[in-house]
Amino acid sequence: MESSQLSHTAFTALPATPIERLHLPAALSGAAGSNRARGGTPQISAADDLAAVTAWLARYADTPATLQSYRREAERLLLWAVLQHGKPLSSLTHEDLLWYERFLADPQPASRWVMASRKKLARGAPGWRPFAGPLSPVSTRHTMVILNGLFAWLVDAGYLAGNPLSLARSRRSPSKPRITRYLSHDMWQAVKDAIDAMPGTRDAATERERLHAARCRWLLTVLYLGGLRAAEVASTRMGAFFCRRDSHGLERWWMEVTGKGDKTRLVPATDELMVELARYRSAHGLAPRPLPGEDRPILLPIIGKEKPLSRGALHLVLKEIFALAAERLRARGPDWESRAEVLAGASAHWLRHTAGSHMTDQQVDLRFVRDNFGHASIATTSAYLHAEDDARHQATQERHRIGWKR
Repeated sequence: MESSQLSHTAFTALPATPIERLHLPAALSGAAGSNRARGGTPQISAADDLAAVTAWLARYADTPATLQSYRREAERLLLWAVLQHGKPLSSLTHEDLLWYERFLADPQPASRWVMASRKKLARGAPGWRPFAGPLSPVSTRHTMVILNGLFAWLVDAGYLAGNPLSLARSRRSPSKPRITRYLSHDMWQAVKDAIDAMPGTRDAATERERLHAARCRWLLTVLYLGGLRAAEVASTRMGAFFCRRDSHGLERWWMEVTGKGDKTRLVPATDELMVELARYRSAHGLAPRPLPGEDRPILLPIIGKEKPLSRGALHLVLKEIFALAAERLRARGPDWESRAEVLAGASAHWLRHTAGSHMTDQQVDLRFVRDNFGHASIATTSAYLHAEDDARHQATQERHRIGWKR
């Protein structure tokens, strides 16, 4: 029996399911939601909440990483609203959203909401659930920011009458953003030490262990020295590296990266980064320098065809590294336990924030950090290298280093 044919009570007893497989009964569809806009001319054709959320997500179809993140948050809220709270999304009030915010810190019942397997399951798998576990306060705030954007857009689109999150208390001045998800210098050193101690670095290592250790080291290097996002690592090819002379005739290597919104930027490939690239390629029996137009991914699989690793696979590699580093911190004693917990919860984007924080610690000009990270639109198609680009490359190379022991 389709869930659209079920009674309201029977439907809310069902397990959580991905929104692409969700069939809502009329009472929970949002077609008659209490917060639906009445009168005026709607800017979208959505007749119910699922269609409205789908219209919002369609705006991010060209940025897969953002789409995946936003779909996850919209899906969680929609499922909670109809399955746990018994209300359509378009009937949620400010008070309802306060309940939801508390729910994120402890999604119960866990059998309905939290995956029992630590392995990430496909969305169609029977054991799939919307959550891997409780959300941290930082992740919860990030979730509510995304949902505020969803509600604001639905109001602008003429679908909702008001934004139930617009009354939320601002936690900090928007003019002074605070980056909290980054690794301190001692935690970052623990990560590097964990790489140096991997089995693949020993003489008796197997070929697979050797290539895995080489990949971990290169992944940490390109994320830290390049400040790349995980999605950018997954999509960038070896041919993105190129060399050209600056205004003084000095050869400088660069990496062309396409990031959010299909915006392209040039990232300085410092001497240290190019040495690590040569080391990584050598482990795979490749020439030290990439060829123009080389289509190999910059992060190579250990076995099989040379196709890019998925973002999911990349995150699993990083989780392994962070877990090893956290163990090293715990081994130092109870005083390190809190830092170990932080490190165990880190992700690829933490390394981007870490790189930016460490660059500013070393007094790299903020304009250069901005352009390296693609925080502002810059012209990258010019055939000429301007003096400011030269200075940016030199400052990055001199002051932003990874410093492997050997």
